[in-house]
Amino acid sequence: MEVKERLKEALSDLAREGGVTYADVRYLERETESITVRNEEVAGLSRTESRGYGIRVLYRGSWGFAASSDLSPEGVRETARKALTIAKASYLTQREPVVLDDTPPQVGAYRSPMEEDPFAVSLDEKLEPLFSAVRILRKDKRIQRAEAEMNIFRTRKLFLSTEGADIEQEIVESGAGIEALAVEGREVQRRSFPTSFSGDYAARGYEFIRGLGLAENAERIREEAIALLSADPCPAGEYDLILAGDQLALQVHESCGHPTELDRVLGTEISYAGGSFLTLDKLGKYRYGSEIVNIVADATIPGSIGSFGYDDEGVPAQRSYLVQEGILVGYLTSRETAPVIGQRSNGCMRAESWYHIPLIRMVNINLEPAPDGPTLDDLIADTKHGILMQTNKSWSIDDLRLNFQFGCEIAWEIKNGKKARLLKNPVYTGITPEFWRSCDAICGESEWKIWGLPNCGKGEPSQTMHVAHGTAPARFRKVRVGSGK
Repeated sequence: MEVKERLKEALSDLAREGGVTYADVRYLERETESITVRNEEVAGLSRTESRGYGIRVLYRGSWGFAASSDLSPEGVRETARKALTIAKASYLTQREPVVLDDTPPQVGAYRSPMEEDPFAVSLDEKLEPLFSAVRILRKDKRIQRAEAEMNIFRTRKLFLSTEGADIEQEIVESGAGIEALAVEGREVQRRSFPTSFSGDYAARGYEFIRGLGLAENAERIREEAIALLSADPCPAGEYDLILAGDQLALQVHESCGHPTELDRVLGTEISYAGGSFLTLDKLGKYRYGSEIVNIVADATIPGSIGSFGYDDEGVPAQRSYLVQEGILVGYLTSRETAPVIGQRSNGCMRAESWYHIPLIRMVNINLEPAPDGPTLDDLIADTKHGILMQTNKSWSIDDLRLNFQFGCEIAWEIKNGKKARLLKNPVYTGITPEFWRSCDAICGESEWKIWGLPNCGKGEPSQTMHVAHGTAPARFRKVRVGSGK
């Protein structure tokens, strides 16, 4: 590979520069395809390709980074020189030198599992399930907007370092979803499937989209949207709260995933969405949740968009506890931050593109199911008076990830172990550790599912990352709920 040899040569040149202790290069090619059908018309259709590389240089303990799509020999050399120049300028304002952990350099390859290449599927075949679902949604005139969306991605990466790392990866991701907007008078309600904000995603081929059942679930989504128009508002007060898996995935994302990012904890990445209440003094002793709460960072799960073979520092994918039996025991780390807590990186550095510098990003952050845990029906039957909420509509959380408010698309009141009346505009609020300490039941493995979230934002300039969360429905005692309208 001619490009690979040019990049290797640039690293060799950097390694010979006085003061350079480390350098790496990440070459990336990405294809994306996006389709949107709205009210039985194609509202959006795009296909893009991008390729380029980013070079990081560590000069006397200070980083420099430069990126380019110019793959000519002179272009690569110039980009390497620019990265070194930036590193030297950073050194002039250095407070503390960067120290990397001793992760051994890796040589290997990784490919995400795939049965059917989504880029090889014809456009007509991709449009068919989107149009079918939208037609079903629009069978009632109160559905004023019916939308179906599909997105596919292919990413090829090459990672090289002056330590000897040589890694190639190819990851294919697919996802889709539908949404119905019901309107009657001044009342507006929304229902989404499989979840909100463009649907569900996996690091799999087109077989994942075929298995979503968009058209098969469209009638139920339509009827729920219409029923919400005349549903009672969610009552206000303290209730036992059951969260469905898709809503719980966002709860994990915002109130556990982000606050355990070690760069936030250390204050080196706070401009976009704040810091974290999970400070270093809490590690190993802070009660984050009840004893049944176990939260794991796991990038090794096949077929999830939070999985990979190696992160963007060449660190192998790993599985590690963040919260174990309710106690904070770990963070999401990088080669630079892990030594602060006396550890090696657990492989959480990723960049959105070749022209972004890697940041600590969530992998699969999962709430583990309870051993021999109940089904959702069993959990409902065990609840005397409560609220079941499903599918996120809105969220807000403070810059330490403590105080939060979430709104959902739909809810049901539970009375004497049965789903009773339908409720609209449900909202719940809480303080993160108090909320997780109130968790007294988590469903078992049969209810556990990984939800792909393709729009996690972080950094400045902002980077959007694909992450995922495995959850099963869970119950929380005496949570403050109310109506968002």
